Amino acid sequence: MRKTSLTVLVLALGVFGIITTEMGMVGVLPQVSAELGVTPSTAGWLVGVFALVIAVSGPFTTLLASGIDRKKVLAAAIAVFAVSNAVYALTTQYEVMLAFRVIPALFHPVFFAVALATAARLVPAKDATRATTTVFAGVTVGFAFGVPLTSYLAEHLSLASAFWFGALVNLVAFLGILRFVPSMPVGQRASYGAQLSILKRTRMWLTIASVVLVFAAMFSVYGYFAEYLGQVTHMDGTWVSAMLMAFGIVMILGNFAFGSLLRHNLVRTVVAYPALCLLVYVLLYAVGPLFAPMVLAVLVWGAVHSGGLIVSQSWLGRDASDAPEFGNSLFISFSNLGITIGTAVGGWVLAEYGARQLAWAGSGFAVAALIVTALRLSLGADRGGERQAVPSEPGAQALGEVGFEV
Repeated sequence: MRKTSLTVLVLALGVFGIITTEMGMVGVLPQVSAELGVTPSTAGWLVGVFALVIAVSGPFTTLLASGIDRKKVLAAAIAVFAVSNAVYALTTQYEVMLAFRVIPALFHPVFFAVALATAARLVPAKDATRATTTVFAGVTVGFAFGVPLTSYLAEHLSLASAFWFGALVNLVAFLGILRFVPSMPVGQRASYGAQLSILKRTRMWLTIASVVLVFAAMFSVYGYFAEYLGQVTHMDGTWVSAMLMAFGIVMILGNFAFGSLLRHNLVRTVVAYPALCLLVYVLLYAVGPLFAPMVLAVLVWGAVHSGGLIVSQSWLGRDASDAPEFGNSLFISFSNLGITIGTAVGGWVLAEYGARQLAWAGSGFAVAALIVTALRLSLGADRGGERQAVPSEPGAQALGEVGFEV
């Protein structure tokens, strides 16, 4: 059991390294623009292209990797991230850096999908949600510490040191995978057609739509965190940085709290999540101009925001339990689509109506997510798809069976 716990922690470290690589670029774009001699808008493509590649390629790359030993897939994917960070640290050419943003983005959804299914597979069925929650903690820790630390290193040491930090984290995760993750050859693998067949279900597309809307609700506001606190609450840069750190720390706690709620009842937690988002955005609008209340509101916001990841993944996993890794890749792709839609709409609201009205953009998406979730539930449970798991992934079945009771 101790080795299993170490394995799950290694997978969480890998997720931390990937998030630090993906999102850390956001905090160092000014330095990248200056050192590579490109405009800020051109440098911004280093972030946008990464997300776009994930959204477009995720399900297909995961399908292609579905017949390969899980340990080899995880080790190869994290190695690509380590090498890519080293390239960022060494290159002076924008085109080279852009190419090495595309390459790891192809492996991003593969690592996430396999890591989540592997964590569930390694533990007893009753502990599957706890294991996936631990892996997801790598995301929240990445936002809380990985991204700010990357920015700090670039600002106070050098841009190269920020990228070497990312390379080191991914290298340690790579070595941990080699040491602690057991060899897991794929036995009876579902065919490509069988995995793709889950997309024939109306229920699945409603679930996917709810995931897109939840992430749009989250990032239509969070994507402009600094603008909201600066323009509405009139916090200076030091306070905004402190709030970002506090937000991330609370996210870590919230991640495990939502994991506990999911273990008790998945359906009720899924229904409650967009309602909680709606309440948080009403709170943000109400106390936005008030400094002290807004500090407290940010903590509540962070706690609720953290749940979107594990709640949405568990919800989609429920309908894709007979193709868990493909289902996880759908989650990665469509959550990124939701982020793209949310930030686009949030940017429009910010430009047209001002920062304070961002709360209503998030509220609108939250209401839409609640409506689509209710519609999905009205169709009932697809027992054939939800109760059958791929034989080679026994632990992954728990992702689709936790909390079925309403």
